[in-house]
Amino acid sequence: MATHGTATDDPDAFTPVPGAHRTYDAACRRLLALQDERGAWEGEMEWSTMILSQYVIVLHILRRPADERARQAILRCYRATRTPEGGWGMHPQAPPSPYATTLAYVGLRLLGTEPGDPLAAGARQWLHAQPGGCRAVPQWGFFWLAVLGVVPYRQVTPVPPEVMLLPRWAPLHPERLLGWTRMLYQAMAYLYGAKFRADPGPVTRDLRRELFAGHGAGVRVPPGRGTDVYVTGGRALRVLQGCLRGWERVHSRRLRRVALERCHRAVVEEQHASAHHGLSSVNALVECLVLFARDRHHPLLDDAVARLRYWCRQDGDRGLRVCGDRSAVWDTSFATEALLSAGPAGAGHGPECRLGPATVRAHAFLRQAQITAYSGRVAPLRTVRHGWAFSDGHSRWPVSDCTAEAVGALLRVQEATGPGGRRIPAPAHLGRQALHGALNVMLDRQNPDGGFATLDRRRAGTWLEALNPTEMFAGCMTDTSSVECTGSVLAALSRMRPLLEPAARRRAGQAMARGVAYLRARQHRDGSFGGTWGINYTYAAFHAARGLRAAGVAADDPAPVALARWLEGSQLKDGSWGEDWRSCLERRYLALEEGLPEMTAWAVMAGLDTLGPRHPVVENGIRWLCARQQADGSWAGGHVNGVFFTTMMLVYHLYPVYFPALAVGRYLGAVAASAPRPRATPEACEGPS
Repeated sequence: MATHGTATDDPDAFTPVPGAHRTYDAACRRLLALQDERGAWEGEMEWSTMILSQYVIVLHILRRPADERARQAILRCYRATRTPEGGWGMHPQAPPSPYATTLAYVGLRLLGTEPGDPLAAGARQWLHAQPGGCRAVPQWGFFWLAVLGVVPYRQVTPVPPEVMLLPRWAPLHPERLLGWTRMLYQAMAYLYGAKFRADPGPVTRDLRRELFAGHGAGVRVPPGRGTDVYVTGGRALRVLQGCLRGWERVHSRRLRRVALERCHRAVVEEQHASAHHGLSSVNALVECLVLFARDRHHPLLDDAVARLRYWCRQDGDRGLRVCGDRSAVWDTSFATEALLSAGPAGAGHGPECRLGPATVRAHAFLRQAQITAYSGRVAPLRTVRHGWAFSDGHSRWPVSDCTAEAVGALLRVQEATGPGGRRIPAPAHLGRQALHGALNVMLDRQNPDGGFATLDRRRAGTWLEALNPTEMFAGCMTDTSSVECTGSVLAALSRMRPLLEPAARRRAGQAMARGVAYLRARQHRDGSFGGTWGINYTYAAFHAARGLRAAGVAADDPAPVALARWLEGSQLKDGSWGEDWRSCLERRYLALEEGLPEMTAWAVMAGLDTLGPRHPVVENGIRWLCARQQADGSWAGGHVNGVFFTTMMLVYHLYPVYFPALAVGRYLGAVAASAPRPRATPEACEGPS
């Protein structure tokens, strides 16, 4: 794209921001040091203690409690994440949450912590000081309390298993739900329909007394919008829930048995298809309970429980925690792009030094992570084979943007030339079948509005969101399109098209045109875009600008021009960008007082695609990144930078490592392309190759 402004009018006199080469080289050395033995990069995707507490509850119910070493590691995590008020938040920057604190208190007590212990006593004191106390915990929390036997099931919104028996064309059939929600529904419906609860014991009676403090565990206060409750539901939801409660009083026992069997078969099928680890850690935990509730000696239970360790991370400082997901494919794709982003002339020490073993190993990891088999016994609802999941090749759940980023990284490595002109061996390349299969996976997730969804194509209208019963999450009922997925897929399709056969090339071109139309329709009047999977407007700007540029949208087109204006207006005085996580909740851009490296990197890359490398906005962002780089080549992290279902904030720990490296590398490559440098003797390569 052409620039909208330049720092100088003489291209021959233009040079990169001082220190940019050094910053990029140091960032690449840091990335190389973080590559693991698989050839992958994988950082922790930190959420909250919510999942850790559910893990403790499940192990308790299954009568497989953590050993003493694991118990102490879990307690370290609770200590490290407690807020000053004595509770636990839904993410590292959040205030205490009644939901997370209630589950943490339950987890502590199940681990043997006494009520008078400072951890437990402080949490209980904070909970009782809140309006409604534990009685106002959202429905998802009451479901866990009911499974434990702390509250009766009549206080839980009905999750009738009979819905699984509806004809597949029915508007409320679970197959119309987003994958994460669908997998949870079929497992929760079994537990609810069977009214499964853990065997009562002294700790259950103690929890009932300690949590509800004389108010009665059977009295639930409908919560209003607050710390945990984001979606209160309208009349349609209240009418539906009233009908379900009525059905629960009159349902046929025979029909209930048939419905429970259908739910059980669905869980068993998911266990087979996902190699026993489920779609996410939460899904995996609830599925373990279903297997146990069905048969305490269920033939799949041991493997399912053993696989729970897949979701755990542990270290000496922060103890043992359970992650929401694993991100090896996602992190490896962006780390690989960062290593190669400057191009042959961009940094002086570009891919000639960095292709070598590191990127070859990354290429090998991504190739083997492509899903080539499906172990399920029932045909999947969407194209699975030849896609990439967020985590690794063992998952049955390919995602549109993960597939796109993996394809893009693989093709970038294959295009790059290694030392002495060597390339990746041809047999390891993405072949015709793999490439066209990946295309099918992505196009299978394009929605009627032209945008791309994640796991599925949208299977119901947006009206279904009005029936969202979760109270805590938004946008969790259907797989709607997002700016981020659409931008990623457009970038991949642009890179793939020359390698496709004519018919597939035409399909890709048509999909790109529809994707561009979607992005145009999603742009706000001020030029910004709203995000779905990152914080928020800044993250969406990066993906929207990249997608539009890849699709060939001209620099003077109204869409990139408007986005460029927004980038200029949102830049902080010191040249950085920083966005508050509350922008996801309030649906408006909220700037932080100080910039963050990953957000500055996203904005810089959006600026490269809309303003060009010579614009002061871009240069000032690069200067800020150069000035804030740490001695080890990374940038300060730990701030919330991702989001899930609007309200669930995440910390991707590698984002402050590879996104700034990618931004500086892309900047150097753009500088080299816009102002040819005089020939010079090649410099010696620095760092490991």
